Amino acid sequence: MSDKIISLLSGVIFGIGLVISGMTNPEKVIGFLSITHNWDASLIFVMGGAIITAGPFFYLFRNKQTSALGNQINLPKKQKLDKKMIIGASLFGVGWGLVGLCPGPAIAAIATFDPIIIVFLLSMAAGVLVKKNIIK
Repeated sequence: MSDKIISLLSGVIFGIGLVISGMTNPEKVIGFLSITHNWDASLIFVMGGAIITAGPFFYLFRNKQTSALGNQINLPKKQKLDKKMIIGASLFGVGWGLVGLCPGPAIAAIATFDPIIIVFLLSMAAGVLVKKNIIK
């Protein structure tokens, strides 16, 4: 099976998981992130399930240099936090908290044609273009 087919199947399975878990529903995510009133703690089970499922595999394969298909695994080499990392993480967190969306769930929710999702994805694409072409 080719790498592209495996990547497509993995993405589809991941997207289905995001939809089933409620991560593509901005109101549910905002309800989880808003711990001061009407907190919806159900997404803790999504995170816990992901950690319990993936954690042992990360541990078992932590020293591997190649994937199961023989492709090289490229991990970031940078160990220190810098200004760009802090600004980027802050923008990501603020955006997630305000809108209830982050890139993965937004892409998975594109099939809903919800105007909020479309505006978010267009804004995300604009941010990527600004970073790529203006901020070096």
